[in-house]
Amino acid sequence: PGYFKNFVKAIFDTNPSLKGQTLVLGGDGRYLNKYASLRIVRMAAANGIARVITMPDFLASTPAISHLIRQNKAKGAIILTASHNPGGPKEDFGIKYNTENGGPAPNDVTDAIYKQTTKIEGYHIVGEELDMSRFEAPGSFQVGDMTVEVVDAIDEYSKLMQSIFDFPKIRSRLFARKDFSMVFDAMHGVAGPFARRIFTEDLGAPESSILNAEALEDFGGGHPDPNLKYADLLCQKMGLGAYEGKKLEGKLPDFGAAADGDADRNMVTGSRFFVTPSDSLAIIAANAKESIPYFKDGLKGVARSMPTSGAVDTVAEKLGLSLYEVPTGWKFFGNLMDAGEISLCGEESFGTGSDHIREKDGIWAVLAWLSILAHKNPDPSQPLVSVEQIVKDHWGIYGRSFYTRYDYEGVNADKANALMDNMVTSFDELKKTTPGLKIADEFSYTDPIDGSVASKQGVRFVFDDNSRLIFRLSGTGSVGATIRMYIEAVAPPSESPQDTKASDALKPLVELGLRISRMQDFTGRDEPTVIT
Repeated sequence: PGYFKNFVKAIFDTNPSLKGQTLVLGGDGRYLNKYASLRIVRMAAANGIARVITMPDFLASTPAISHLIRQNKAKGAIILTASHNPGGPKEDFGIKYNTENGGPAPNDVTDAIYKQTTKIEGYHIVGEELDMSRFEAPGSFQVGDMTVEVVDAIDEYSKLMQSIFDFPKIRSRLFARKDFSMVFDAMHGVAGPFARRIFTEDLGAPESSILNAEALEDFGGGHPDPNLKYADLLCQKMGLGAYEGKKLEGKLPDFGAAADGDADRNMVTGSRFFVTPSDSLAIIAANAKESIPYFKDGLKGVARSMPTSGAVDTVAEKLGLSLYEVPTGWKFFGNLMDAGEISLCGEESFGTGSDHIREKDGIWAVLAWLSILAHKNPDPSQPLVSVEQIVKDHWGIYGRSFYTRYDYEGVNADKANALMDNMVTSFDELKKTTPGLKIADEFSYTDPIDGSVASKQGVRFVFDDNSRLIFRLSGTGSVGATIRMYIEAVAPPSESPQDTKASDALKPLVELGLRISRMQDFTGRDEPTVIT
């Protein structure tokens, strides 16, 4: 009881520099978002915060909040989100603290917050109950000695996007064409109102282009995770996932995309063509300078999480860019961005972004793809260069990384840890008995900026042909443990079969991974929960 307020008080206790400063507050609109936000405002006033910046109904995407932190030189932000996890009275709720650079708090900050929650004995809150009507429109008012500013986060985010991308070019080369159409699945998350503004009002797409546009406390009973299983309506429209190969009525949209609950993750597709997040990162990197005004002077460098495929590595090598491989977790990109080492980064878990903020950014990634499509289609009298063609042309230049991820969700935590431990203790034996295996280790990362070390960041098996099997436990679920197995096979440009299904190319590696990990023995599962 009272853990929510205790946790918020622990944020204030362990970050004394917040006193007398500005704090941004918002969330993805899930169940309890308004209740919790009203109390956080009162607690902020009682803990010496000078100004709280929020938005109507406390509703804002995580990327938009990162922008507000940086734009207003705020000391930090409290973000109410459980990311891509379900919402509702019996589902997930989350509290996240971001620091003054706009990014997720580093490990030392979150460790201190948690430690404080174990010994906290009380919290401070102003006694005045707040009326929700005061937070329904932009304006300013006082709560005790603290100023509350309600700003239009959608408008501010739209301005940011228009400073990065060439909206008139996208509008004239794509949305003015009669043979181009797109759909965007907001999955009843916070992306809905942002998508309406940007894709329909700013770019001219029809209102019907935005699917599941209303932000709902329970995400419409769905799981707001943009992948081939949970983005069902998008898959139905695009002929993917469960609808692959099925006859669908009418012309399919040329471009499709989705975002998760707090709009920081994205999925990109063409008509009956899925773009893996790893390929998406590589293709944006390869086309950024020519297609996106923000990158007109070129990229500083690029980074990816360790489990993400090496598709972007080849682009970096050809373009002469610095490349960094970091553990999973967006906070690991922050130091590199702040030091000016990278412009672009991404994770295979549907996260892509740049140094315009310090979070991954779902709508930004969609706009990056629309910019590439616009650049590739200068003449509306010519047939549309499709998403599929852009990807296959890229494979022809840079080679292809066949890639997939198997997720085993809700696994007993002890059994999941035993599976990982068994592989670690078997490294030496596996090197002797597995043909072509050149690396078997646990990934460790030393931050090149501050020297901090992150160890035990996943089990890696790398083969002579640079194929990889990666295993790690995900920390984003709320029930049990999620075991993720990542499978990658590499084909150079001269051997890049464009029409081969990834599932066919990866079948031998999948079988090897299941055998090495003894997945069925430890989990009792015959198949994964989700394949992406």
